This record gives sequence, C-alpha cells and structure tokens, in this order.
Amino acid sequence: MAIIETKNLTYTYPGGAKPSVRDVSVKIEKGEFVLVTGPSGCGKTTLCRCFNGLIPHFYQGELKGEVTAAGLKVAEQPICELAKHVGLVFQNPENQLFALSVEKDVAFGLENLGVPREEMRKRVDWALKLTGIYDLRERAPHELSGGQQQRAAIASVLAMQPEVIVLDEPTSFLDPLGAKKIFEVIYELNRKLGITTVLVEHRLDLTAKYVDHIIIMEDGKVVLDGEPREILSSKEARLIGVGIPKATRLYQILQKDRVKLGNAVPLSSDEMSALLRGVLKA
Repeated sequence: MAIIETKNLTYTYPGGAKPSVRDVSVKIEKGEFVLVTGPSGCGKTTLCRCFNGLIPHFYQGELKGEVTAAGLKVAEQPICELAKHVGLVFQNPENQLFALSVEKDVAFGLENLGVPREEMRKRVDWALKLTGIYDLRERAPHELSGGQQQRAAIASVLAMQPEVIVLDEPTSFLDPLGAKKIFEVIYELNRKLGITTVLVEHRLDLTAKYVDHIIIMEDGKVVLDGEPREILSSKEARLIGVGIPKATRLYQILQKDRVKLGNAVPLSSDEMSALLRGVLKA
C-alpha cells in the first residue's frame, strides 16, 4: 500500500523559467526506506517539499498533478495537519534548532499541537533516547557538535510520531564518520519502528546498502525507479553521473574480466569483501 504517491506532478517556483519537477509519478510503500538521488539541481529537494505540504502552502508557484501522503491530498490540507503525518529534517540542523535547550526544541512541535504535558514529556524522552542524546537534553543546541545537532533535529521530528520521515541531505555538513553514524541511526529507526523513510543523499557509498528502493532524478524528471542493486548496476545510472558505490563499480570491472563473483551485486565494501573472500577460498 502506497503511503506517498504522486501523479503527473509538475511544479514551477514563482518566477521560475521552467518547472523544477516535471511530470513525476512515483509510489512509496509503507515502511520502505527510499533513497532519492541525482545531480545537483535535479529537483530532489523540491519533490520532498511536495510530500509534506511546503509546496504549495509555503512556496507558492504553479503546481499541477496530484500528491497524496498518508491518505491525505496534500494540496487540500494545511501544513499543521500534514506535519502530524510527514516530518522533514532539513539539510542544516541550525535551520531547525532555535530553543535554549535540546529538550525544548524537541518539545516545540508538540506544544504547537497542544499535546498534554504528561504525554509530551513521554514523547520527548522517548525521542531523545532513541537518537542517543538523552544526556544532552539540557544543553543548548549551539553547544553541540554537528552530528549531535542533527540527532536533535531528527528527535524533534520523531517526537511528533509521523508515519513518514523525510531527510534532505542530513549529513552534508558532517565528515564521513559522523555521516555513517547518522545513517545507522536512521536505518535503525526505519527497521525498529517501521517509519517510512525518504532520504535525499549523494553519498551512495554510505547509504545504498540500507535502502529498499531508489529513485534517480535528472532535470526535474524521474529517470530510474526501482530496486537498488538493479538500478545502480545499470548503464543508465552511470551515464546520469550518479555516484555509483565503489564496491558496485569494482564488481562490474571484475565481471568484465570474467571473475566469477555470483549474481548478487554488492552495494558496500563489506559486501564486496565477503564476495572476494568467497572467491579466494574457492
């Protein structure tokens, strides 16, 4: 069952010379971990803004087609209602954190919804513990590291207990190790809680192994949509310029050299090393 679906979606920002998203029809199933990727400026962020109602309610412009999220027609629902179902984590956590303490930031959305104090306390503590920052709850956000700030931003969305969480390049300000830790947190949340997860990301070396479904965009259109191993091993993905995982590229090169590694295309260095160990043992 699709929890997010777009039909012939086209959107042009105010004053835009051409649409940022053109004739996009995609389905995201409940519980999936979906990766949206593609060259810079291809429309990834714009598409995500359509999922949670920032388009068309905050960004005006011209919207054609249809978007439904959690059974709601996005164009017909206020942002405050959509926020209960679809949470968005921004690229820069400093754009999302503004209170005097981490726990106040995490509680902010719940206060706006009028959640009772006792329930609010439970949800805030739950979200802080899930993201591993409960001990930082009284710290000011500006005192935290980049990775800790991003965990706080994720916790503030989780406290709302949405059905879908959308993360727009949440690790672009982090080093590879910090990014890896954030992706592990996101993956655990998806698997343990069943929250449908939509991740916009360029670093496929770190993310591809986690996802169930990949959507590749180019020039505002969806050009590839499907199972990650199939999509990332395709010639089309390389031609678009997507950062194919190095393990996948090595597998393709060795296959051309007639090294028999099996049919399971690796998406990470761990998977590739396991394949190579199997060949060497044989």
